Formats: sequence, structure tokens, C-alpha cells
Amino acid sequence: MLAYLVLLVALLSRLLPPVLHLTALNFTAVGGCLLFFGSRRPRWQSTVAVAALMVTDYLLTVYAYHFAFHVQAYLITWLWYAGVCLLGSSLLRRATVLRVVAGVAGSATSFFMLSNFVVWMGKMYPHSLSGLSACYIAALPFYRNDLVSTGITAGVLFGLPVLAARMVHASAHQQTAS
Repeated sequence: MLAYLVLLVALLSRLLPPVLHLTALNFTAVGGCLLFFGSRRPRWQSTVAVAALMVTDYLLTVYAYHFAFHVQAYLITWLWYAGVCLLGSSLLRRATVLRVVAGVAGSATSFFMLSNFVVWMGKMYPHSLSGLSACYIAALPFYRNDLVSTGITAGVLFGLPVLAARMVHASAHQQTAS
């Protein structure tokens, strides 16, 4: 159940900023929440997370940004959603600090690399090495924000249960010592 509440947080982190005109914040909980969802649910349930995010892609594209929706424009993103769930499933079933850091770096970096390669393949940049470089350089602020938001989200989701368990353990140890 907690994984589904976390998925709801991811969905709201995408839907609310455009509705509330807060898009300048560029914070999304998607990466961290997908890592957590993948680590807590059976792999086949990743389809639920991907489907829910597909719906948000449609809603944002059509109603918030007022563009035509083309499925082929989102295929890489949808595969990335599934890949991050699988990364969480394989890497974070036994979460450690190093594994969470690797999951955060892997999810944010893979999104940066894939999404900006797709942008470069479009018409905004020349199809040359300098065009590819310009595309990635222009996207660095978005990468930084994604890395930070994914790190915060994953840190909270994977760190708070550990902190709570340690506090309970310390409290129980203190009571037995008294």
C-alpha cells in the first residue's frame, strides 16, 4: 500500500506544478518514487506505475501544455519508467546507502542521456557532434535539478524507515538500561 501512496506522490509532483503555475521549480519525485515502487512491489506491478505515468503524460501534453499527443514521442520515456522500476526491483530490494546513491545516479543520468538524445534527434539542434554537445550542455541545469529531486525523494523514502527503526531500537535499549 505504501508503494502506491508513493506513486501518487510522483503523479502529483508532475500534475500539480503546471496547474499551480510552479513549473519554474522543476522538482519531480518521479525518479525516486519509481525506484521505491520497484523495490517494494512485484516486478509485474511496474506496469501499473508505467500506466499511471502514461496517463499523466497525456494529460500534461494535451491539457496543460496544449500540444497534440503523439505516442511515438513518449515511447523512450515510458521504457525509462519501466527501467527505473526494474532498477529499483533489482538494486534496492536490500537498500544500502551505496545502492540508493547508485540508483539515484543511474536513474537521473539515464533520463538525462536518453531524453536529450531524443531532443537532439529532433529539429532543435544540428545533427552533428557540436549539436549533440550543445543539446547536452543546454540540459545540464535540468539534469542537476533532476539529480537533486531524485536524491531528496529517494533519500527520504529509503532513509526515513531506517532512521525510525534506529530511533525505536535506541529507545528500547535506553528503557532496558534504566
